[in-house]
Amino acid sequence: MSAAMAAIERPQQMSAAKSQMKIYDARQADLPAIIRIYNAAIATRMSTAQLEPVTLESRRSWLKDHSPDRHPFWVLEMDSEVVGWLTLKSFLPRCAYRDTAEVSVYVDERFRRRGVGRTLLAEAIARAPALGISAVVGLIFAHNEPSLRLFERLYFEKWGLLPRVARLDDVERDLVILGRHV
Repeated sequence: MSAAMAAIERPQQMSAAKSQMKIYDARQADLPAIIRIYNAAIATRMSTAQLEPVTLESRRSWLKDHSPDRHPFWVLEMDSEVVGWLTLKSFLPRCAYRDTAEVSVYVDERFRRRGVGRTLLAEAIARAPALGISAVVGLIFAHNEPSLRLFERLYFEKWGLLPRVARLDDVERDLVILGRHV
């Protein structure tokens, strides 16, 4: 665990399970687990605007859209099983936004509330400066209270609200923009 991440973590939340967590750059072999986690999130209508399940074939290029040295795609593994993943990607295509990254975090529903998302997000915050990133932005549905709490615990602030910009199963949803300078 990086020193920066240790500073972000609360000591009482550290556990034996945390020492078993391993973060690394996603590989093609990890795609089935990544897609399984993502498709489970799609079904909940809580964390992605994707409405239909994705297939391995449709997401084969997913990893190629990321680079370990600028916009990584990481997985978190516990006991040799991928239980969560995180991506950093360009926030917007204009050059003036080059130092800002959008973060996405997904955790296997069986491993939620065990520090997986927090560990991934803390690692992204700690490593962002080395990646040339000075601000991290999360786009989170307003009804996704667990994700909002996670980001707020790691000192993200509300930078904006886009009311009723998403339609999920005929329900209009607000999008909250949370951000943090690193």
